Amino acid sequence: MSISSIGIGASGMHRASSQLEQSASRIARIGIEGNEVDIGTEMVNVIQAKHDFKASAKVVSVAADMSKALLDILV
Repeated sequence: MSISSIGIGASGMHRASSQLEQSASRIARIGIEGNEVDIGTEMVNVIQAKHDFKASAKVVSVAADMSKALLDILV
């Protein structure tokens, strides 16, 4: 159970990282002719990616703690 939880958390961290990279790339293109970028939307995406990453990291942390507690009980 916790192994899949760690995988799910890691996958969420990767997804949030990709979302941040995409938004950063769009923000970097502001001012380039023919490129319409809504800075407000992109900043919301950045903040959402930050929170998604932190939540996924917490899932990994809690799953690791649970695995450690289980091993402590079994040993």
